[in-house]
Amino acid sequence: MKCGLLGRKLGHSYSPAIHRHLGSYDYSLFEKEPEELEHFLRHGDFTGLNVTMPYKKSVIPFLDELTPAAQKLGAVNTIVRKADGRLIGHNSDYFGFLSMVRRSGMSVKRKKCLVLGSGGASATAVAVLQELGGEVYVISRTGEHNYENLHMHADAALIVNTTPVGMYPSTGQSPVELSMFPNLDGVLDVVYNPARTQILLDAEKRNLPTCNGLWMLVAQAKESAEYFTEHPIDDALIHTIYCQLRQQMENIILIGMPGCGKSTVSSLLAEQTGRSLVDIDAEIKKRTGRTPGDIIRQDGEPTFRQLESKVISDFGKQSGLIIATGGGCVTKDENYEPLHQNGQIFWLQRQLSALATQGRPLSIDLSAMYERRAPMYGAFADYTVDNNGRPEDTAAQILAHWEKLS
Repeated sequence: MKCGLLGRKLGHSYSPAIHRHLGSYDYSLFEKEPEELEHFLRHGDFTGLNVTMPYKKSVIPFLDELTPAAQKLGAVNTIVRKADGRLIGHNSDYFGFLSMVRRSGMSVKRKKCLVLGSGGASATAVAVLQELGGEVYVISRTGEHNYENLHMHADAALIVNTTPVGMYPSTGQSPVELSMFPNLDGVLDVVYNPARTQILLDAEKRNLPTCNGLWMLVAQAKESAEYFTEHPIDDALIHTIYCQLRQQMENIILIGMPGCGKSTVSSLLAEQTGRSLVDIDAEIKKRTGRTPGDIIRQDGEPTFRQLESKVISDFGKQSGLIIATGGGCVTKDENYEPLHQNGQIFWLQRQLSALATQGRPLSIDLSAMYERRAPMYGAFADYTVDNNGRPEDTAAQILAHWEKLS
């Protein structure tokens, strides 16, 4: 049985990794130009296909039959070749988005819902939200409801982003200002890289429920696999695969006082997980040819902090890294979101008397520094880890927290 993903420019796709857990079939990536579609669909060597943009509508003329879901949405993301050669088109995005809404725990019935964007993902979101009893408005660049008259929808309870705004590598951007919507109950984003787009970060600041598109990606793949294999798959597998992917994608980030052991622990974590290690101070030296201490002594701390923030921004948007930060990165609030957008932040704590100070120009009055920075570390951290014992034990604590991500 041969299955795969059909698209134009697929780049790095998580679909093969997901489908390895869903069935025993082969799963490949099929990059095709528009003029190749018809021949591939009629004569290609496949049993089942997932279809991604820009072909979810383009494949329809070459199919023999559409399921009710595909007919309703006017788009296909799953194709199955039957034994008699007929091609059946289905859309599992409906199930995927419905599962995402249920995962979020957000109530939709009789709530005003704004769907940002008017593409294929928008149509799916609209169909699901209407089915759940929501009052749905599509916000697009043109049309009756657009970004120029958002004030008409200040009473919205739910916002769903189906645009690519905020997607890697153009992170840090949001399609709307959430401050315009004082009555929000939650925010959903079909983007899954980074884990927390800017609109989700903004929602977190207001303690609103959020959910990114990773759950939807896995859920729709699960239903596609059921069409490929003609066998039911337990919904519990969605959670299992989601957790594994989340652990694979998100960064492990270490913060803490200078000399608290971040470099040692991060090296152990990189060795044990096989992940690439990024030491922010070392990256600054690589780019400038000078150590952080030299930059601070020669140009002042503000110049160093500006360089530090640039390096943090560059690496924070990447996936699957171990990142060891400098002790003072928390002194700039602007460093939090680039780190948090795609990672879990661990604060390593060590007794002040045990901190290494050699070669650290700012590590003079450690007590005063700790008193000033402790609230900052606390504000950045997702977890606090004691590092007064063996570094191997500290690394084990971090990985134990990591494995509980859900």
